[in-house]
Amino acid sequence: MRILIANDDGYLAPGISALVEACEGLGTVDVFAPERNASGTSNALTLHQPLSLHTAGNGFRFVSGTPSDSVHLALTSGLIPRPDLVLSGINNGANMGDDTLYSGTVAAATEGHLFGVPAIAFSLAEKGWQHLDVATRVARRVIEHALAQQAAQTTAGQGARPWLLNVNIPARADADQAAWEVTRLGRRHASFPAVAQLNPRGDTFYWIGPAGEALDDAAGTDFHAVREGRVSITPLQVDMTDHARLPAWQDWVGRR
Repeated sequence: MRILIANDDGYLAPGISALVEACEGLGTVDVFAPERNASGTSNALTLHQPLSLHTAGNGFRFVSGTPSDSVHLALTSGLIPRPDLVLSGINNGANMGDDTLYSGTVAAATEGHLFGVPAIAFSLAEKGWQHLDVATRVARRVIEHALAQQAAQTTAGQGARPWLLNVNIPARADADQAAWEVTRLGRRHASFPAVAQLNPRGDTFYWIGPAGEALDDAAGTDFHAVREGRVSITPLQVDMTDHARLPAWQDWVGRR
């Protein structure tokens, strides 16, 4: 087993060290992560400038780019053998609902999935790293369970279609005893307005406003599961096609 680990909080973040710890004994671990915090960068790739790659004293490789850059470089540079699993996180804060579209944590896992490698993104549902040790134990169990399921399917002769999971772990002391729930993505209200400020020279600059409140947090959503103290596991796919409305649009084109 060879495991590639990335994140979006940067290679110095406590969460990525925790995820490496969670994989102890499972196989060979390679870490490729951004040099600095790259939260909110989604699936961006750096195309108009070169990337630098360095190795920290603990063996972690860090990249002067985005989470997707980090995984892309690991998978295409020939520096390491192809991994059997890509992991991302553990993120400092939740990635639920619409957050997944912006999340660098989810994007790093998605990059692995796009290359045909099974992938899991892990997030701690509140910022501040509280109960990270507990989240580490949860991550280990999820990884083991997912790998066992994959092995069983392979043994049964079923196709090894790569999967992509988004896992949000409640920041609670008892999260390792919590139930797991397979969920769908919830939805948020629109973000709060951008915040304007003046710099010392009198120039106006803007901060992107915080994420909006949950709009769809009904039973079955990731928001609801975490609020109820459960571990949320959401299977994701890259296909953004609006399949339900394809016939209506085809009819619209036919009437032109």
